[in-house]
Amino acid sequence: MNPSEYTISSLRAAFSAGETTPEEALRSLATSIDKKDGDIGGYLSYDLDLALADAENVDLSLPLGGVPVAIKDLINVEGHPCACASKMLDGKFRSPYDATVIRKLRAAGAIPFGRTNMDEFAMGSSNENSGIQPCRNPHDLDRIPGGSSGGSAAVVAADTAVAALGTDTGGSIRQPASHCGVVGLKPTYGRVSRYGLVAFASSLDQCGPMTKTVEDAALLLEVLAGSCSRDSTCLDAPVDSYREALKKDVAGLKIGLPKEYFAEGLDRQVREKVETAIRDLESRGAEIVEISLPNTEHAVATYYIIATAEASANLARFDGVRYGHRSESADDLLSVYQDSREEGFGAEVKRRILLGTYVLSSGYYDAYYLRAQKVRTLIREDFTRAFEQVDVIASPVSPTPAFKVGEKSEDPLAMYLADIYTISANLAGICGISVPCGTTAVDGKDLPVGLQLLGRPLGESGILQVAHSVEQAQS
Repeated sequence: MNPSEYTISSLRAAFSAGETTPEEALRSLATSIDKKDGDIGGYLSYDLDLALADAENVDLSLPLGGVPVAIKDLINVEGHPCACASKMLDGKFRSPYDATVIRKLRAAGAIPFGRTNMDEFAMGSSNENSGIQPCRNPHDLDRIPGGSSGGSAAVVAADTAVAALGTDTGGSIRQPASHCGVVGLKPTYGRVSRYGLVAFASSLDQCGPMTKTVEDAALLLEVLAGSCSRDSTCLDAPVDSYREALKKDVAGLKIGLPKEYFAEGLDRQVREKVETAIRDLESRGAEIVEISLPNTEHAVATYYIIATAEASANLARFDGVRYGHRSESADDLLSVYQDSREEGFGAEVKRRILLGTYVLSSGYYDAYYLRAQKVRTLIREDFTRAFEQVDVIASPVSPTPAFKVGEKSEDPLAMYLADIYTISANLAGICGISVPCGTTAVDGKDLPVGLQLLGRPLGESGILQVAHSVEQAQS
């Protein structure tokens, strides 16, 4: 087997058996990237020499010893560029430190390798908002890979990465994982440290794994999860042995189907694949229960008030003064701010900054932001009540398979509505996973479909247990 096609688990086994080495695996990945990624655009950069230097003294006995992991381009890795796929930072910033998730990867023996493409500053659902280069879906190059972690999903799907890290603010791990046919796990808010992630919306962002198998996702989460003194929102709670959960069957589990997630607007083929996966879970002994999440209809509006408000505050630091792009035409302090931000930010980032600044402005704060926070509480309470009835919630990840490049780029509202099934989990702070559950036939191409499984706070073991059962049914 070509080392670029390995999973984490099989690569570790190959290292143990002496079938390959970390150096050979890295060179194989570099060859695959050079061969395939010109069409896909999943990587913004990679540094083979730096990765080979990291591999020289790697301890293969560690849980991720010698395993290369691709990194979304908003996670800081010491000495590596961190551009957030934006002209604001492209070629202008190298990180002086490792994010906590990178420190944990290194402590487990992993090798950070490659910067993956994304929507600029994680703002988008298709990866079309990258300020550096386009990214395409490996299953159909005319279609989007999803976003904002589209590059991470695409490189795992294309076998140009063994595994990758992404971030999820409103579905940005789960949705591209669904569109590209890989596993994408959004942990509970606070389960994984956000220290060293460039912030989009601080109360929503969460880092998680994107992998080829559920087992790999469980292993990566075991490494990434845990407390962090540098992140006050990080939970000081014991980390489960998530791989142990995969050994359990689903018999006796109650799986909830929210009626609001199976309503009008759901593609027929997507519905069929999701319902087939759910029926298989039922055949394995799970009990299927219809539930209601009545405030779902308010989720998109609530999200785009809270997320843009936080983005407006977080992106104020990019002002052309300390780091990043500085306009050459500016001739006074005000024009430095205005011209640098005008030139450095893309259209979607500007749109969200404007929206966020508006809802936080005098006279509108109570009408929009404060009210959105109250609705957020109602959405969280919907899930609390639901988890009193069921163990896991199952639904589609996205209403449709991956759409064509350009299909929704002129209609921001249609793009925002594509995240209707994923946003609520971030507002509620719960965990979720996308696991492949089949393909749809569209224009002669087989396009992946993901099943979304949502769990209560710190319920990652439960969703991984069910996701593994779904995965077994597909194999």
